[in-house]
Amino acid sequence: MQIWPGQPYPLGATYNGAGTNFAIFSEVAERVELCLIEPDGTETRVDLPEVDAFVWHGYLPAVQPGQRYGYRVHGPYDPSNGHRCDPSKLLLDPYAKAIHGQVDGHPSLYSYQFDDPTQRNEDDSAPHTMQSVVVNPFFDWGHDRPPEHPYHETVIYEAHVKGLTKLHPAVPEELRGTYAGLAHPAVIEHLKELGVTAIELMPVHQFVNDPSLQEKGLSNYWGYNTIGFFAPHNAYAAFGGPGQQVQEFKAMVRELHAADIEVILDVVYNHTAEGNHLGPTLGFRGIDNANYYRLVDDDKAHYFDTTGTGNSLLMRSPHVLQLIMDSLRYWVTEMHVDGFRFDLAATLARQFHEVDRLSAFFDLVHQDPVVSQVKLIAEPWDIGEGGYLVGGFPPLWSEWNGKYRDTVRDFWRSEPSRLGEFASRLSGSSDLYEHTGRRPIASVNFVTAHDGFTLRDLVSYNEKHNEANGEDNRDGESFNRSWNCGVEGPTDDAAIIALRARQQRNFIATLMLSQGIPMLAHGDELGRTQQGNNNVYCQDDELSWVDWDLDETQTALLEFTRRVVRLRREHPVFRRRRFFAGSAEHGGESELGDIAWLSPDGSHMEDTEWNESLARAVMVFLNGDAIIEPNLRGEQIVDDSFLVLFNGQPEPTSFTLPEAEYGREWTVVLDTDSQFDAGDTAGPGEEVVLARHSLVVLTRPPMEPVPTASGTGAIAEAAREAARTSTGPRRAPERRSRRKDAAGEPAGGPATPTGKTTDAPDGTADDA
Repeated sequence: MQIWPGQPYPLGATYNGAGTNFAIFSEVAERVELCLIEPDGTETRVDLPEVDAFVWHGYLPAVQPGQRYGYRVHGPYDPSNGHRCDPSKLLLDPYAKAIHGQVDGHPSLYSYQFDDPTQRNEDDSAPHTMQSVVVNPFFDWGHDRPPEHPYHETVIYEAHVKGLTKLHPAVPEELRGTYAGLAHPAVIEHLKELGVTAIELMPVHQFVNDPSLQEKGLSNYWGYNTIGFFAPHNAYAAFGGPGQQVQEFKAMVRELHAADIEVILDVVYNHTAEGNHLGPTLGFRGIDNANYYRLVDDDKAHYFDTTGTGNSLLMRSPHVLQLIMDSLRYWVTEMHVDGFRFDLAATLARQFHEVDRLSAFFDLVHQDPVVSQVKLIAEPWDIGEGGYLVGGFPPLWSEWNGKYRDTVRDFWRSEPSRLGEFASRLSGSSDLYEHTGRRPIASVNFVTAHDGFTLRDLVSYNEKHNEANGEDNRDGESFNRSWNCGVEGPTDDAAIIALRARQQRNFIATLMLSQGIPMLAHGDELGRTQQGNNNVYCQDDELSWVDWDLDETQTALLEFTRRVVRLRREHPVFRRRRFFAGSAEHGGESELGDIAWLSPDGSHMEDTEWNESLARAVMVFLNGDAIIEPNLRGEQIVDDSFLVLFNGQPEPTSFTLPEAEYGREWTVVLDTDSQFDAGDTAGPGEEVVLARHSLVVLTRPPMEPVPTASGTGAIAEAAREAARTSTGPRRAPERRSRRKDAAGEPAGGPATPTGKTTDAPDGTADDA
């Protein structure tokens, strides 16, 4: 077969319209064979003729897209010194843009004998492993452009490609569970009506379906077992032959962008699917084990593991760092994705043993002109020593705020002494992020995610019920901060059913009214249940898939979620770009009056009240007249003001609305207990009784100061003074009518007036 020297860059298989260049890094290799695989398994081996700076390369003018290939690397097999080259194993290209097939667990995948690990197994793995595929890089993107959703306007929807669409009745059966199914108009319509701005996809990098799980009738459903950092997972493709998953993924992104929805990928750069020293040889291990993996310093036959999956990538290796950065740039530039959520990101900060938020990986991200410009979200922990890093990532990054999740769960299950921290979490967690110059967008707020209970199960189970996983219920988190509302699991008790529904609304409302970036787990808006299983990583079936057959209660929850997301979108007071002007303690109450925390009797919260063990009720005043920050056009904004009443008490609680300087008349816009109608009004000093475990949101339009005992309305006057000294004119929006229409909702829907600014040059108005 004709082969030319080719080029050492780019790495991987690169088709240029006439032929394909192949390039692979291995410092330890003595010889590298490129193996071309035909559909019938016939293999043609070609020695790569050139090596530059440890990159082996060659150009084959006859090779076209769709060609399957792999490598056989000849070099030392010396596990005690960290080397595991084994030419009997067909290896995946670390830079493969597409991968065909799946492993089957055959012993030939392993470089040792099962009955005696000290003995080599040199059986050929080719019939039992996966194959790399040459792809066509050309695609008609049309007029695709990334949606422009600033961080503070972002609402994230965490979803699984298969789980979201597999049971959707409007999606054709042949498209369900695929990239094409996710791009179906019915699914996109649901996302648009819900009001989310970004979909965060659980792993779509090619992953290995563990043979050990398959033997039990289970599978690696979640996909946190990556083997190909450039390749879309092939099982999620509905059409075509080898390599066509790339085209289908791009088409999905194009359709989501056309609907103004960003695509964020959950990526797993902390480890690979090859596992520990007893794992299979699929790619990295056989190419250059010591350069790709972090080995135990004094025992190089074993792997240093901070992920719980057997291995960790070597984050001080320039070749690993290059691999990750090349992968990230590829997904942005070629696949048009809009951001990344990094699984177990603390491992990426382990350049040496300790976690270092200024490690080489973060330096590379910060200086990269492509990757630094997309959304970057860290899961800020791993299982290694010192690995819990909530609040510890650099300024460019947002983080999954695990403390937000824990605090909000505890508040709504009436745990004692959490009121002060609840206030901090609700107002953006400035205590975690402000000291490093970060803003509320550093906090990705969530109550539930893929890992753990669904929202419905969070209020239906005290204990995990993971028996279906086949591990005697030992797997999964045992401390869930959940509350079953009186009965474990399903019940016919109407009072408990109503309480559970109210609790779900409480969580969703709290999430959407908190400063920061809200993230909703797929199906939570539909009341999805996993029957108490909090670890469905291996359940690729109806237990984990979203059920779209909704009863009346589930339909009502969906409508409520849409309303509260719309309330957030229309009011910049709930999505500030900066922290409140006060200190971090208890949410930042300040003399400016942008926020005030009030006890149920209408007075300001005293320091001692925050620490009372039974304090579970509070009011927060959000001053729309005092949003002293410019929008993205540099204009000052003004919004309605809001009073949010939280009752986490296990009994009804009476709230006295504050004095007139806060507002002359308050109008109900949201009530998780439905005891008030949208449009109901109340005035200063009036008592409002909230049901146990419920919240109510009231609003008023911008106001002028009113006289008080001291002769001035302190809060409104402070806001007016701030407005006078700030740049840019402001005007108050017109107040919408709150009369009820025939359906019983306020005219124009339940939302309140939209935050406005001065007219833009084109005659439109822009919000925050």
